[in-house]
Amino acid sequence: MLKNFSKADFTATNVLIVITVIMYIIQINMTQGGLYLGLNLYFLVYDFWWQPLSSMFAHGGIAHIGMNMFVLWQFGNLIERFRGAKELVIVYIFCGLLTSLLSFAYIYFLDNSVNLVGASGAICALLGYVAYYDKAQRSGIITWVLLISVAPLLIGLPIAWYAHFIGLGIGFLYALIRR
Repeated sequence: MLKNFSKADFTATNVLIVITVIMYIIQINMTQGGLYLGLNLYFLVYDFWWQPLSSMFAHGGIAHIGMNMFVLWQFGNLIERFRGAKELVIVYIFCGLLTSLLSFAYIYFLDNSVNLVGASGAICALLGYVAYYDKAQRSGIITWVLLISVAPLLIGLPIAWYAHFIGLGIGFLYALIRR
């Protein structure tokens, strides 16, 4: 089976996806894995210092991780192809961590019952990054983030809409600074 894999399959995007899937498998096999690896008040109360990073790899279910990894695959490969693997990893991890920390500020001050899980904030940072460089796609990307952030709320899904908006802004600002 491994004979079918080539060096081209080992992209930074695919490595991030594999790490995320492995972390999800670990999460679902831990007692209270989502609470332990998600971002919540335990970050401060019990010094769970890893949560801003681990929450980017924890997910709320198969549909959640599937959707996020599909979008990561699309935009991660795009960034990796045009800006390089190193830039993709820096944008994803750095902007994802910053998004987690700013999302925690929202949780701390406005809704401290939240347990934030998912790569959406980091992925929206990738979208913001692409929106900066691709002016023709900018309005479509912003519209998409608005849709994925607001539509689920209208049907009662618990979604971290603020992480999407924060990530989009962080990614855009990061690209602006890096240009």
